[in-house]
Amino acid sequence: MSSQLGVRVVVPIDVKKKPSEQKLPLHNRWHPAIPPVAEVRTDELFRVEMVDFSGGGITKEYTAEDVKFADNSIVHYLSGPIRVVDADGNLARPGDLLAVEICNLGPLPGDEWGFTAIFDRENGGGFLTDHFPCATKAIWYFEGIYAYSPHIPGVRFPGLTHPGIVGTAPSMELLNIWNEREKELEETGLQTLKLCEVLHSRPLANLPSTKGCVLGKIKEGSPEWEKIAREAARTIPGRENGGNCDIKNLSRGSKVYLPVFVDGANLSTGDMHFSQGDGEVAFCGAIEMSGFLELKCEIIRDGMKKYLTPMGPTRLHVNPIFEIGPVEPRFSEWLVFEGISVDESGRQHYLDASVAYKRAVLNAIDYLSRFGYSKEQVYLLLSCCPCEGRISGIVDSPNAVATLAIPIAIFDQDIRPKIGSVPTGPRLVRNNPGLPQCTYDGNLPITKNPSASI
Repeated sequence: MSSQLGVRVVVPIDVKKKPSEQKLPLHNRWHPAIPPVAEVRTDELFRVEMVDFSGGGITKEYTAEDVKFADNSIVHYLSGPIRVVDADGNLARPGDLLAVEICNLGPLPGDEWGFTAIFDRENGGGFLTDHFPCATKAIWYFEGIYAYSPHIPGVRFPGLTHPGIVGTAPSMELLNIWNEREKELEETGLQTLKLCEVLHSRPLANLPSTKGCVLGKIKEGSPEWEKIAREAARTIPGRENGGNCDIKNLSRGSKVYLPVFVDGANLSTGDMHFSQGDGEVAFCGAIEMSGFLELKCEIIRDGMKKYLTPMGPTRLHVNPIFEIGPVEPRFSEWLVFEGISVDESGRQHYLDASVAYKRAVLNAIDYLSRFGYSKEQVYLLLSCCPCEGRISGIVDSPNAVATLAIPIAIFDQDIRPKIGSVPTGPRLVRNNPGLPQCTYDGNLPITKNPSASI
């Protein structure tokens, strides 16, 4: 054990400053050549602070203009990379596992607010972008462990706070694998994937781009920057290195067992969430915030070979293991919505869990809109409240079955079906200013369910 008491801040953040003005440079791409900004030893308790994923681009103002015109080339701003060494000063090595324990976490003091948003369909969209194409935003305020929003009144819940992104740097070999397979998907996916007829988020993959690229200590415009920026992977999807997995249960006491692909592991983290529903369906859909993590690391030598089985053509085709911590909100009553793999037009799909989950979410939105909420309010809420998504059936042809469970206690009214009339809306209204929303100016068709409620 380290003899040092207290927590060492290895990456500090000043929320009053822009990402480019921080004491230590941030980055928003994955590449093995991005140099570490700090070093930690195993069993050392250290603190990493981070900006929200947009770097302050999305504000607490009651407008959705910042969402509609958000520059998505800059996401996600990450803190790190952090080089990890053992007690003797030896680097983590490729083939090791890096065990990262989350000892504490939360919003940065003085910045206790967050936002949930729907991107415009022409600028990122979301899981239901064909139903909800307009940029929309809700602001949340924190009262200790609880969150409430004036834009979605009558709802208050404890946050299951977690980092959306925790990952290690890829090797050059792994980076090339990512870029090749994602390029093929982007170039041929619309012609080869039936699923794209039902899920409308575009692009299919976000390929390397110099636009908005931030590479930490590497100076923009230098020959080194130009080369790396054309190769560096976007941080948007989760991959073999962990990354943007958005697992809402990775809160206090959790551990992540990450594969190590480069010397020192080069750990990075960011995209802090006060709360999130399973699936983060609105895409910008957790309660996004600035925040901090207090972490400890262990190095499991040769852990990849000992514990991970490659699922692909190379030894690099592995995935992290996650250990959920003991601290979670307790809910005893849930309302559960089912979806099957039949789309809004009535077309049958074969064991398609994505279509089934889409149906479950749409069913929940339509139901809750009967209780005084707009469908956009419910969409945002289901993306950020502690709801539970499940694949309940994946073998009974032709229908996959997915479910979405919503904790009843987060509402100030009883949302269960009952004899008598449906309540007309939430009892608690905190000076409701209306939901900030922009118009959709594109010409893509909007999906309508002909049998849904108005």
